[in-house]
Amino acid sequence: FQLYGYCYQDSNDIPDTLTTITELGSPLEMIQLLQTSWEDRFRICLSLVRLLHYLAHSPLGSVTLLDFRPRQFVIVDGELKVTDLDDASVEETSCTTNHDCFMEFPARNFTLPCSVEGRCQSMNEKRNLYNAYRFFFTYLLPHSAPSSLRPLLDKIVNATGNYNPSGCLALELSPSRWVSSEFTQKCVKSANTKYRRVPEAFIPDENYRCWPSYHHKGCLLSVFDVNEAIEICDSYSQCKAFVLTNQTTWTGRQLVFFKMASNHIVPDPDKITYVKVTD
Repeated sequence: FQLYGYCYQDSNDIPDTLTTITELGSPLEMIQLLQTSWEDRFRICLSLVRLLHYLAHSPLGSVTLLDFRPRQFVIVDGELKVTDLDDASVEETSCTTNHDCFMEFPARNFTLPCSVEGRCQSMNEKRNLYNAYRFFFTYLLPHSAPSSLRPLLDKIVNATGNYNPSGCLALELSPSRWVSSEFTQKCVKSANTKYRRVPEAFIPDENYRCWPSYHHKGCLLSVFDVNEAIEICDSYSQCKAFVLTNQTTWTGRQLVFFKMASNHIVPDPDKITYVKVTD
């Protein structure tokens, strides 16, 4: 979380007061997140992975967040950031035997090895990892994920649930694999429907709602290329046309409006319209 400034004040009323000025973020609401696009949820999980890596290798040593819950985080420019560090700790649990390294969670329990130095090995890192799994990854990653990525995401979620940090870091590879032509085209079927290309044109109306969508009043989705847009339009019975915009998501995928008719087309130099050809 970005710290812009701080002020230390020692008064008679409130001694040892430290006021911090930080960047403004949006509260994390899990129900709202589940209604957003998978691409946005994936970005949040990816930022969480990078946070986990930093906490495990911080200049202070391995840091654990003892109160690792969604309410301790905010979203800033589409990425997840931790705001409350009151319950952060750099102390690894001391032990004499492995039994002292017992970790209990609502769904499962773990026992970590006790090192020769008398500390539970990687307890801070693995506590953060499992909490990230049970509060974030298990909900945000699989839900409405692209079919092409589901096998990989299943492995990642299972790895984080079994305390495997290397599996968690595999999320770094997913964006490039998703937007690459070699990986995406495996999942795009050849289209039988023909479309007429209308350059520098836009359909301002004729919207319908779909889920998930980047636009609350229409159907705005991200695609790799025209072939994927055609496949999506063919999958919706009400879709009769789509419009390629010059906007992209954070992964580089192109945003496309899907329309239920093409009765009114207007000039627009930044867009290309494709109209379904009917016999």
